[in-house]
Amino acid sequence: MKKSFMKKENMLMLMKESILDLPTPSNISSWWNLGVILGMCLVTQLISGIMLAMHYSASTELAFNSINHIMRDVNQGWIIRLMHSNGASMLFMCMYMHTGRGIYYGSYKYTKTWMVGLLLMLTMMATAFLGYVLPWGQMSFWGATVITNLMSAIPYMGQEMVNWIWGGFSVNNSTLTRFFTLHFMLPFIIMALTMIHLMMLHLTGSSNPIGMKSDMDKIPFNPFLMIKDIMFIVMTMIILMTIIMLQPYMLSDPDNFIKANPMVTPIHIQPEWYFLFAYAILRSVPNKLGGVTALLMSILILLTLPFSIKSKFKGKEFYPISQMNFWTLVSTVILLTWIGMKPVEQPFISLGEKLTKMYFIYFISEPMLSKTWDYLMK
Repeated sequence: MKKSFMKKENMLMLMKESILDLPTPSNISSWWNLGVILGMCLVTQLISGIMLAMHYSASTELAFNSINHIMRDVNQGWIIRLMHSNGASMLFMCMYMHTGRGIYYGSYKYTKTWMVGLLLMLTMMATAFLGYVLPWGQMSFWGATVITNLMSAIPYMGQEMVNWIWGGFSVNNSTLTRFFTLHFMLPFIIMALTMIHLMMLHLTGSSNPIGMKSDMDKIPFNPFLMIKDIMFIVMTMIILMTIIMLQPYMLSDPDNFIKANPMVTPIHIQPEWYFLFAYAILRSVPNKLGGVTALLMSILILLTLPFSIKSKFKGKEFYPISQMNFWTLVSTVILLTWIGMKPVEQPFISLGEKLTKMYFIYFISEPMLSKTWDYLMK
């Protein structure tokens, strides 16, 4: 009994030491702090979400009024709700920057960590979409109708799948109930995936800006990088609280302050800002099935990076042309986000088509550029 207790205590001590004294490259920059900020955002979303679920009613008759009840009547309900809605935007902003850093510095070379990270991204996107439907405003209802209808593009069984998801022949009370159930369950799956992501990272060790593996130039995680992480967490919380106090509805759609009405369609249906780039890609393909495929591929194409880019070095610091190519990709994503906000008319249609081509060209041209550069450096 005493031996087993000693063994468990030793294991706990080893785990604590492995996390705190984890050998970390000494040259990692502030871009590597995005991981801990994402963890903080996830915990904030989980706690605020559980508190909101205590007062929310998943019914088409009561959902919209329950949000008003949280905002007006529940003690500090307004700050919890605004922290949850703005925290989602903060989470996605940090997640996209974290993914961009991984592309720029070649973190996709750690294949398992990259794959789990992308699975995390897809799960977070699904959770965010489900959560956007819950306030049961005009944009929530019509956004759910448009996005779920995309499944009807699947040959033979598409419409049956849409009806099955809806629980009827339109977005109704059954749809809202199951969306709320899934929105509550998925964050716990996200937490489990985050643990797996961290385990994979600790097996391989962190990457660094120059992309070289070195066991000599490493420092313990605590206190050097832990202090830096704490500083970034405090900064992020200050930014989030500033947005909540000064411009809480900066990223919200005005139509969502109107209760859902199936008889009145909004002039311009659009998702939240963090999905606009994918929405612009969807709109840019004239064929419905082609548009849905392009929408899925806009994220799934990131899975190809570990296998398509076989360069000698990880980071793009050694590849000037690849640097230009990467910043073109970033500019393309920003412009696609802007296009997604605009109505479906010229010149936005043709501009969206060109930007969609540019987005996918990056993932075709990058492997060729890295191979060419490696050949020239021989």
